[in-house]
Amino acid sequence: MNEKFLKPYNPQDTEQKIYKLWEESGFFNPDICVEKGITKADAPAFTIVMPPPNVTGQLHMGHAMMLTVQDIMIRYKRMLGFKTLWLPGTDHAAIATQSKVEKDILKTEGKNRNDLGREEMLRRINEFAKESHDTIASQIRAMGASCDWSREAFTLDEKRSLSVNTVFKKMYEDGLIYRGHRIVNWDPKGQTTIADDEIVYVEEKTKFYYFKYGPFTIGTSRPETKFGDKYVVMHPNDARYSAYKHGQKLTVEWINGPIEATIIKDDCIDMAFGTGVMTITPWHSTVDFEIAERHKLDREQIIDKYGKLLPIAGEAFAGLKIKDARDKIVATLEAKGLVEKIEDYTHNIATAERTGGTIEPQIMNQWFIAVNKEFTLPYSNISGIPSGSKTTLKELMRKTVAEKQIKIIPEYFDKTYFHWIDNLRDWCISRQIWYGHRIPVWYKKEQFADKYVDIKAPTDGNNWVQDEDTLDTWFSSGLWTFSTLGWPEETPDLKTFHPTDVLETGYDILFFWVARMILMTGYVLGEIPFKTVYLNGIVRDAKGQKFSKSLGNGIDPLDVAREFGADAGRMALIYSTAPGTDSKISNDKIKGYKHFANKLWNITRFVLTNTEGVTIDTSFSPWSEKDKTLIEERDALVKEVTKEFDEHMLHISAEKIYQYVWTRFADVILEESKKIFAEGNENDIISRKQFLLQTLESNLKLMHPFMPFVTEEIWQNIGKTNLLMTEKWPS
Repeated sequence: MNEKFLKPYNPQDTEQKIYKLWEESGFFNPDICVEKGITKADAPAFTIVMPPPNVTGQLHMGHAMMLTVQDIMIRYKRMLGFKTLWLPGTDHAAIATQSKVEKDILKTEGKNRNDLGREEMLRRINEFAKESHDTIASQIRAMGASCDWSREAFTLDEKRSLSVNTVFKKMYEDGLIYRGHRIVNWDPKGQTTIADDEIVYVEEKTKFYYFKYGPFTIGTSRPETKFGDKYVVMHPNDARYSAYKHGQKLTVEWINGPIEATIIKDDCIDMAFGTGVMTITPWHSTVDFEIAERHKLDREQIIDKYGKLLPIAGEAFAGLKIKDARDKIVATLEAKGLVEKIEDYTHNIATAERTGGTIEPQIMNQWFIAVNKEFTLPYSNISGIPSGSKTTLKELMRKTVAEKQIKIIPEYFDKTYFHWIDNLRDWCISRQIWYGHRIPVWYKKEQFADKYVDIKAPTDGNNWVQDEDTLDTWFSSGLWTFSTLGWPEETPDLKTFHPTDVLETGYDILFFWVARMILMTGYVLGEIPFKTVYLNGIVRDAKGQKFSKSLGNGIDPLDVAREFGADAGRMALIYSTAPGTDSKISNDKIKGYKHFANKLWNITRFVLTNTEGVTIDTSFSPWSEKDKTLIEERDALVKEVTKEFDEHMLHISAEKIYQYVWTRFADVILEESKKIFAEGNENDIISRKQFLLQTLESNLKLMHPFMPFVTEEIWQNIGKTNLLMTEKWPS
């Protein structure tokens, strides 16, 4: 027996060494597996493209969950003989990364981006992103991720930039990308637009005001927007207001004196809500903007991009910040006898996820993707959309899931997905920041209306100026499954590994990212980006709280690996955690699986001690009756676990293997074996030794996807010459 087993298992002495062994073998790369005969050249492919972590700092336990689930899937398929590719990468996360660096510079130097200039600011951000990337890569390795580092990608590298510009040009030429004045989510703090999905709603306690507006009563929580209210809207079937006609004019006393108001009848009004009448501010409300669009009404800007009132508010209010102006406006209306009542009010306000700034809807000239506009799809492998037919981007997103070409796990998220698709508006893709893919549009100097849209800048560069804005991060990450495989070139990787098999990610970015990848891949390639979407839940602390810096409850995966071993962290994350459900994790839970790793070690020591001089005989047949029953039990376990792996029920597989190894094999079978070795006949002893050796191997193979380090270390120390990572899955 190897003397190493005389000492307790020490993950700190093992894990880095084992990962180096794996990485140097080259077997994370499917091409080398084929070249060395590990995998057959005609073996089916299995591909996962890693959801790229943001280069904004370090990974947290949510990322560790993602890495664990994907690595389990990859290791299982590799052992089954698939040509497995797990492609790693990181995301530049434009707004988040620039915001982080800007905050650091302001704190340490008292300067903002304009003080530094675009070139210096980008140099600082790139430097930070590189440091963050290196930390993230070390964390991914520490978790045991068997990804192909030779194919690593970055959403802002040269190859991905080519993909982004190529898609932008194609969509522009197809009329799907346009520039126009539409209402967008403006972040006054970050000074950029943000997507609907990047809004965080925060509960706010405020006041709700009821004002007299001529013969009507209107309600609002935002008096500061009311300077531009010159339209009063009601439902055409509301009997209370049947005396008023659409387009009718009337003069009403208002904040700065009398104004002319116009009656608008529109079906969108909820007659049962409040008084059934409302005034509209088309420049600062999405709903109001859509009413104004339908009726071709005037739109006036009341609040500037810094959250201050414009001259339209009048001399007494112009230049005031929204919060400072609110009480003053109400006091003015009270003095005129136009305030009916004021109530306490609690509602959700929209804030920017990255800066915390309160969102102010604004009409702006921005770049958009038209999701409802028809275009011709030259090639289609999407059910229900034939090649050469007309379709829309929204229909592409709907059909792939509705036709079951893409399976979402858990299935109940289908309903959530369709609800989001049905309410999808044109996607604003321009951002007023410097870090990211700069929009590949150039304007003729002195003739700004002349545009040049291409992959590269015009050759007569001195006569053109590039658009200042960058693209929404989700535009580039929406291309992730195929841009990482070499597109726009027709590469062997693209042919072999696309569509990918599984996208594993958190349910909280189902719309941010998953839907956009379906949109982009359907449009560009006419196919699905992945066959299965496996949604994990949010990893929370022992009290059920989300991990956050403010709470100080974060757990660093590197700290877990150093204190307990990565295997223990992996098992703590996956055990009893069904897809789509949130889970709790704590040091106590992780510590329990450190004991399990040591249990595997002690089991091995017992088996080796009691089988010295015996080797595995795969053709062994004179089994004892007891061992025949145990073999049937073991084979049934393998069959069940394999089925659950194939159905992505990894948490159930983990539980069954754990229970078998600890409570059945260690606590019952090994104890029974002691008696057989002491009192049994020769045939029973020979049979039991063979059973223990074969079952130890089977257990190590079954446990390997979940706890790869300790199982590989045991494998390497029981006289095996091959890597356990490339051994065949038990049958």
